[in-house]
Parts: sequence; structure tokens; C-alpha cells
Amino acid sequence: MATPAAAQSRPPRLASVFNDLFGPNGLVVNSEEVLPDGSTHSAHFNSTFQSNFSQFNIALASQLTSLPLPSPASGFTYRFDAATGTFVRSTRSFGPILTDRAETIGRGKFAFGYNFQFYSFDQLEGLDLSTVPAVFTHDDRQLGGGRTDVVTTVSSIDISVGQWTGALTYGLSDWLDISLAVPLVNTSLHVSSAAQIERLGTVNPVIHFFRDPDAPEGVGRNRNFEAGGSASGIGDLVVRAKGAVLRQGSRGLALGVDVRMPTGDERNLLGSGATGVKPFVAYSAAFQRISPHLNAAYQWNGSSVLAGDVKTGEKADLPDQFLYAIGADVGVTERFSMTVDWLGRWSMDSPRVRVQPFEAVGPNASGTFDDIEIFHESFWISSAALGFKANLKGSFLVDFNLRFTVGSNGLTDRVTPLVGIEYAF
Repeated sequence: MATPAAAQSRPPRLASVFNDLFGPNGLVVNSEEVLPDGSTHSAHFNSTFQSNFSQFNIALASQLTSLPLPSPASGFTYRFDAATGTFVRSTRSFGPILTDRAETIGRGKFAFGYNFQFYSFDQLEGLDLSTVPAVFTHDDRQLGGGRTDVVTTVSSIDISVGQWTGALTYGLSDWLDISLAVPLVNTSLHVSSAAQIERLGTVNPVIHFFRDPDAPEGVGRNRNFEAGGSASGIGDLVVRAKGAVLRQGSRGLALGVDVRMPTGDERNLLGSGATGVKPFVAYSAAFQRISPHLNAAYQWNGSSVLAGDVKTGEKADLPDQFLYAIGADVGVTERFSMTVDWLGRWSMDSPRVRVQPFEAVGPNASGTFDDIEIFHESFWISSAALGFKANLKGSFLVDFNLRFTVGSNGLTDRVTPLVGIEYAF
């Protein structure tokens, strides 16, 4: 194997990693073939991986627009008791973590929350990100001869996102809350690719080769490419308004809207780069210690360069999404409650990836190699979550949650941990 070569070890923008992995002109293979004019040339090989796998940015941006933000509402919710003229606790549990309930926090009340979530993505459409295959074909391959050589690659994509989110909620009235969520994001993306020339149309090792000082005559069939980096900064701010529209005893219904502002640097994969509007409905009830809840929302997304062309700045629409959640929180004791949720997301006309066989035939040999194909389709992404809240003292809560991916659709991580704190005053 050749000594690893970095196409661009720390690119200026993480969203350009896939375009920069093999260099700005595609995967270039050396050649000492003499052309009719007496000159030699460098052979250019092209692939869906480099030309279209920037669609991975759309998959990641779609994930960033739908990362479950912990509920900005307080674990302590109140209702006005006309008989006593005071506010009293409306539920015995401390509420959900990733979803919402219909209760509001009460007029003049404040609630502050701060949490950390860590995402380590390992699969895209069931494809292990550590072994992504791709086949590169020669320019003018249809002309045959030596141009039927191909370059096969196996790439490893390592991506993780750490998200610290602070949220402040204020009760404008006993039925209306407003909230602001401010995420701080750290994104790390590294890609390495092992490339090998498959000689289907050539025999002479100097027709197509990588320079390798350890190989005979400095000519080799293999080379490693690497690109990547990390970035930190503010993500997309979210402003929320939620109002209780129905209260019947222990049951309630609330309507709300989240407005996402494109404050995160999308070229460094810290934000979506698009304005988003998400109207939602939240229903909840309380039966002694058990409080079930149901959420439904529609996420409209605007245009972003992540869905268009990062290099030219051309924008395109990010996929819209329908989201739902169903679950319950249980007051186990006066100071401890548990919550469980099932979350679903319907991503509309989104880019997907699948592996398909690539049949390559040349005058000297033939072969079948794994390749990737990008296509568009709507699909469901589902996950389950289990967590708890503990009341340490007064109105101070500590949260812990684990979210588990169910199925293999979309860009997924197996388990997403969350830790956080809440305080109401």
C-alpha cells in the first residue's frame, strides 16, 4: 500500500469534504501512456461517490433539522385553582424529555433547562459507514481499450455531533408559554478511502498507476486518501410559542409552533442553512401517577446550500417532514419519574443510498464490484426513548435519557444519550 496521502487534511468547510477527498478534479491516476501528439496525460476517473455523495450533506442536514430538542417546558407545571386563588401542581410526574405535554408552566413562571446529547452516526440506509464501496470509471470509458480500467474504493466515514442546548421558557399567561432554545454544536467529520486500480483494459503498469516510492519503479496500484476536520459554534436557534386550547379536568390540548432560524454555519455542518417552521399539537392527560401524551407536527424547511451546491452557493429545498410521538411519563415517587416514548419521522422525497453491483468488462478481464447509487424516496425513521427525571432539591431536576434507533432507514446512530438539568422559578 502507498503511504496515506491527504487530499485536504483540514478543509475550510466540512460540507466540502466529499468533493475535496480525491481533489478538485476527481480521482486522478498517473499515466505514462504516449498520446498521438507525443505527450502523456493524467487519467481522470469519476464516480457517483464524489459527484453525488454530497447528498450525504442533505441526509445530515435533515437530521440536524429534526434532532429531538428536549422539551423547553418545565417539569413543574401549574394550573390556577379558583377555589384557593393560587397556582397548584397540575401533574404528579415531571413530564417527558424529548416530547411535549399540553400543560403550560403558569403565568409569570420561568423554566430553564440545559442538556447535552451526543450522536455518533454509524449507518446510512443500513450501509455501514466504515465500509462504503464506490467504483470510479475512466473518462470516455465508452471508447474501450485501456479506458475500461476502473478504480475501486472502500471508504470509511466517521461523523459525530455533540449538542449542548440551553432553553428558557416564560409563562406569558396561565395558558401561553414562549421559549427560546439555543444549541451549541460540535461536528466532527473524517473520511478515509482506500483506492485500487483494477486492470481490465491495460497490462502495462505505467499506463495507469499511483506513485508509490515503496513499489518497484515507484509504480503502484493502491493509494489512500483522507480528508476531514471538526467545527464548533452556535447551531440553529429555535423560538417557540405554545398555548393550551383545551382543558377538561386532567386532560389538555395545546397548539404551538417552532420557528427555526438558520444561525448555524451550514458549510461547517453546524446548522441546516434553512429557515424552518414546525406547527405542532400536543395532547396529554393525567391518571394518578401516569400521564400519557401524544404529539404530531409538520416540519417545513426552506432552501439551503446543503441541498444545492456548496461550492457555487446554489440553494435547493431541504426535505419536509411529518413527525409524531406517543408515550407516557410515570411519577414513581414524589422525587422520581420515568418517561418512555416512541418517535416517528416521515421524510419526504429525501436522498437515499443503496449498494448495487457494477459490471465491468474490458479486453483483458472483467469483474463485478460493489458500487453505491443515490436515489430519492420518502421513508419512515423510527426510534424509542427511555429516561428519567430526579428531583434533587426544590424545583431542581436532573434528566437522563437514551434514544434507540429502530430500523435502518436514513442516517442513524444506535444509541443517543442525553443528560441535563432543569430549574423552575
